[in-house]
Amino acid sequence: MGRFRFCSRSLNVAIVALFLLSFPFMCFGIRYFPANGEMEVHSGSDVLFGYTEAPEYRNGVGCSRDSIHVAMTIDLEYLRGSIAAVHSVLRHASCPENVFFHFIAAEFDPASPRDLTRLVRSTFPSLNFKVYIFREDTVINLISSSIRIALENPLNYARNYLGDILDPYVDRVIYLDSDVVIVDDIQKLWNITLQKNRIIGAPEYCHTNFTKYFTDSFWSDPMMSRVFGSRKPCYFNTGVMVMDMEKWRKGNYRKRIENWMELQRKKRIYELGSLPPFLLVFGGNIEPIHHRWNQHGLGGDNVKGSCRSLHSGPVSLLHWSGKGKPWVRLDEKRPCPLDHLWEPYDLYKRNHHRHQSAVGSFNFVGYIRGSEQGEGMIVHIILGYFVD
Repeated sequence: MGRFRFCSRSLNVAIVALFLLSFPFMCFGIRYFPANGEMEVHSGSDVLFGYTEAPEYRNGVGCSRDSIHVAMTIDLEYLRGSIAAVHSVLRHASCPENVFFHFIAAEFDPASPRDLTRLVRSTFPSLNFKVYIFREDTVINLISSSIRIALENPLNYARNYLGDILDPYVDRVIYLDSDVVIVDDIQKLWNITLQKNRIIGAPEYCHTNFTKYFTDSFWSDPMMSRVFGSRKPCYFNTGVMVMDMEKWRKGNYRKRIENWMELQRKKRIYELGSLPPFLLVFGGNIEPIHHRWNQHGLGGDNVKGSCRSLHSGPVSLLHWSGKGKPWVRLDEKRPCPLDHLWEPYDLYKRNHHRHQSAVGSFNFVGYIRGSEQGEGMIVHIILGYFVD
């Protein structure tokens, strides 16, 4: 599909409107017409008006024309997180112009897909992106209650349907949650090889007690628990995944996940939301990626959202999985120490003045990323720099 340019004032308004309604929401970094700096939004939310334009990031020397495909959900509730995540990717990418974002928006979100498209376009004028509409009725009847209401949001399950949502030409994608920031070159994550015909790659955490992700009724049923009989499953977090979409579609993995969700509705075999079905289908059969690519759990547990520290080792991606989100805690003036590592990527205007004085933080984050030893000391220095 070619690039859309709405520059000619001679176009008939009715034709333009029909044209816009006939195609997916797609953008190749061209400003919306009229380009007067204002967005036409209809949700009435100040959040949609509140973002400053990101700096323009250009490719470095030696960049090819190959695209890096990144898929993320985008909605009003997690909008600040999504914008910050995109900003962090571009900030640290060696070839930012090669990154193509695929945003999945909920059909009935308070901010319409068209509003979100305009917001992203005004915040990142040179960004290559497309916004897709996720029909929530696709999954709503498969969702069971969870330990936290937020985990029941249908958009959390959009990752199950990427093979259907994304264009068929997208045969590989990096899936990212909206509560992450990347402090490394995303090209490194993109270049990871999925070996042994594996479908997804993600950091594994084999020291975690895998049994706790499923109920006693699951483990006591010999037919169900036998799914792991020939595998050695380890916990992995679905908020950061490299996915082979061609193999995903051929293997009909959407249906495999749905089968477990249907069983959950009948027998209650797990307590969390969208994670356990992935563990059931892929546990013990994923490409292990270095832990630096998902320093997860920074949002605390799913009940209290208490503060947590970084795991030992180098850091390429920070993930505020759990109940606590950095933008909420910062606004409420009760941030956890690591929330200040998220703050420099926040483009929300109300808080923009705060990161003007924290520009130097990028250098510290880059240093923690590049260090293989003494990370604890470096993290202490970073936190002292932000908190003091």
